[in-house]
Amino acid sequence: MKKLQVILMFLCIFGANAIMAQTNSVSVPNTTGKGWKNLFGNNLSNAIYDKAIWKDSSGVITASKDDAIWSFEEYDDFVLDLDFQNADGTNSGVIVHATDIVEWIPHSVEIQIADDYSKQWSKADPSWQCAAIFGHKPATNKSLKPAGEWNHYTITCKGKMISIVLNGTLVNECNMNDYTSAKKNPDGTNIPSWLSNPMATLELRGHIGLQGKHAGAPIYFKNVKVLRLH
Repeated sequence: MKKLQVILMFLCIFGANAIMAQTNSVSVPNTTGKGWKNLFGNNLSNAIYDKAIWKDSSGVITASKDDAIWSFEEYDDFVLDLDFQNADGTNSGVIVHATDIVEWIPHSVEIQIADDYSKQWSKADPSWQCAAIFGHKPATNKSLKPAGEWNHYTITCKGKMISIVLNGTLVNECNMNDYTSAKKNPDGTNIPSWLSNPMATLELRGHIGLQGKHAGAPIYFKNVKVLRLH
């Protein structure tokens, strides 16, 4: 039933052509349409970041260190659409609902990016692998492309619901209200100690961010677009 609700939500956002033959398959939104804009503005002009770390080279954004780049504006209900490319061993993420961009880890939700084909991340906890709600809920039905190829994310945050489409397939959906503990997930798995605020208690209006070079491997982003849903 929850999956049907998410599909209907995408139908409302993207129109009748958004739903394809399989119910977990969703078409890429047309980000040239009304309301869409570059999350960070042209040449990162609408972003909060360290200019010594983050660079925009012909539309491809990357960082030299483990530091995040943030939207200048705050969002609550939105659709985020972007391309990302892993390197061998990449561990990065998309950060939403961040009310504190300095101590962001316990004050936000991270949608994981990882090179699941690498030695390290192929053996990691599923909630640490790509398209997971980090530390909380693993993805399913993934079609992740290997390091060096571009992947596509469409992330929708509406109220307490988060849904993640990876390369045209709905791979994760999460109701933040279900996560009332800072120690145990609803399925009984342990939550990392640094995620000290239950997801159910997090405020929704916050910054959107991208994590930089983490665990020694770079990450690349392009076509980072956002659509407010109200």
